[in-house]
Amino acid sequence: MMDSLTLPALARAAGTVRLPGSKSISNRMLLLAALAEGTTEIRDLLDSDDTRVMLAALAKVGVGVTALGGNAWRVEGCKGVFPVKDADLFMGNAGTAIRPLTAALALSGGRYRLSGVPRMHERPIGDLVDGLLQIGADVRYTGNPGFPPLAIHPAQVKLAAPIRLRGDVSSQFLTALLMALPLTGEGAVIEMTTELISRPYVEITLNLMARFGVEVRREGWQRFTIPAGRRYRSPGVLHVEGDASAASYFLAAGAIGGGPVRVEGVGSSSIQGDVRFADALQAMGARIEWGENFIEAGAPVVGKAPGKLRAFDLDLNHIPDAAMTLAVAALFADGRCVLRNIASWRVKETDRIAAMATELRKLGATVEEGADYLAVSPLPTFKAGVAIDTYDDHRMAMCFSLAALGGVPVTINDPQCVSKTFPDYFDALAEITAPVIAIDGPSASGKGTVAERVAAALGYHYLDSGSLYRLTALAALRAGVALDDEAGVAALAMSLPATFAGGRILLGDDDVTDAIRTEEVSVGASKVAALPAVRGALLARQRAYRRFPGLVADGRDMSSVVFPAAAAKVFLTASAGARAERRYKQLIAKGMPANMHALLHDLQERDARDAQRSVAPLRQCDDADRVDTTAMDIEAAVAAVMAIVRRQPL
Repeated sequence: MMDSLTLPALARAAGTVRLPGSKSISNRMLLLAALAEGTTEIRDLLDSDDTRVMLAALAKVGVGVTALGGNAWRVEGCKGVFPVKDADLFMGNAGTAIRPLTAALALSGGRYRLSGVPRMHERPIGDLVDGLLQIGADVRYTGNPGFPPLAIHPAQVKLAAPIRLRGDVSSQFLTALLMALPLTGEGAVIEMTTELISRPYVEITLNLMARFGVEVRREGWQRFTIPAGRRYRSPGVLHVEGDASAASYFLAAGAIGGGPVRVEGVGSSSIQGDVRFADALQAMGARIEWGENFIEAGAPVVGKAPGKLRAFDLDLNHIPDAAMTLAVAALFADGRCVLRNIASWRVKETDRIAAMATELRKLGATVEEGADYLAVSPLPTFKAGVAIDTYDDHRMAMCFSLAALGGVPVTINDPQCVSKTFPDYFDALAEITAPVIAIDGPSASGKGTVAERVAAALGYHYLDSGSLYRLTALAALRAGVALDDEAGVAALAMSLPATFAGGRILLGDDDVTDAIRTEEVSVGASKVAALPAVRGALLARQRAYRRFPGLVADGRDMSSVVFPAAAAKVFLTASAGARAERRYKQLIAKGMPANMHALLHDLQERDARDAQRSVAPLRQCDDADRVDTTAMDIEAAVAAVMAIVRRQPL
């Protein structure tokens, strides 16, 4: 657990991010599956604090929930009747869990007590309780009126008149009633007494209820009717979309940091309103591309260079969560930006209007704060050395991480608060923003030694990608899998138990640091590297080494395939004779037999194979700097590479 995380000054954002499952969809699906008749398999469920709260609560009231692996869960529906009639439920700070579960439990004929963290006891729930009291439910406050904790008692529910409900504080109150009322088996009507905010989240609720067999009739956004006699029935297997709110951070990074950045898991077919965040970016001049299951963002282009984002004045009531990202993006705009109709920020995980204003001012911004709006004037330069407080609010941490794209280090206090919805957020951010120095070149050109020393000098992580291919070849040889068996070798690569620690390389528990350097394994590595399926299996693994503060990656195709947007690219080479002599000296020093003529012949053959292979042939990228080390020692080669690195805006 870290008290703080300091992000380095970032210059560029580019790459692809696979989104975790949507929190809003995940918790709605879990509750609907629990209330339904039949068994539901939910795939790609978000693994986070909020979903764990819901899963634990459902298990405690007797619902069968089973982890299937790979973020898939099986839920045994209870046909609207929770088996356990008396339970204490701790709901953390999960609004998407406590509110709909309160409504369902109030109609379940049991005795339940719901509580949470201190901030949860400050988040309003009175409008939902008022709606439940109108139909005869027995829900009592055990602390401050209008707020959790709550006690629920059995009661006789009557649906003689429409339920009148406010909608200007949180749409979750309407969502909770809509999801729970089919449990009565009677027809029910809900009438809104105020404007309904966050309508796209209600659309998610209606869409998912329909998948479970309950269609709600809607008259505008004022009146909702649930027909009598409708019960939830499992649709069988469901997939959770990627989190569109989480997509906002990466799309904004692409718009600010050049891009392109592609997020996969949401797109034109998404049921989440927060995908409309991309429209707001487009209004700011960002380049946006839509696919059925992806959205891609890049910076505005002026001539051939990235331009500044345009200022905006927008009503953001429809995307309140994603709108927070625009408040930080405003720092990079060309004028004063106004975010309107965001009063719901006041009752979220923290008072987000006040918190956002406070932290933006730390960076040097001029901020005007109102009851339901925020105005942000951009910065000529960002203040350096700022520490951002996150208020135990995951979105504060994720939003302000983008400030590092202003070219200054930014410290995020309490970074683990992102576990509420996106535990791996900072790793995902690093995969598109952490600077990469890519060093390519032919075998025995000194890539590994030079790259390792450059990484040490910069304080960066180091990836010896060639070792992954060598490990794959060694694993195949040991398992008796033919090196031309593409499917068999790819299967080994996907589950390769590789560990790099303390300068040693482990395959499972076996130290194979020396074993992977034999000529047999070297030749084998070149062969398996030519297999498309093997390269695909190892590609994601190589990219996962990209971490803050940065990465030096050596090996074939680092510049062209693995990290095509690397901050600096170096093609390290030397004559075949010089490389053969270096390899000869290495082997002799280790007490291993070596023949100079044979080594030279093998290197020349390998160079020819690598240059002619059909998949990712070895070549120098057009934008790479060439360093010929034939006449250099290691110190000179390292100095030459460091000179190239220092010219780049890392």
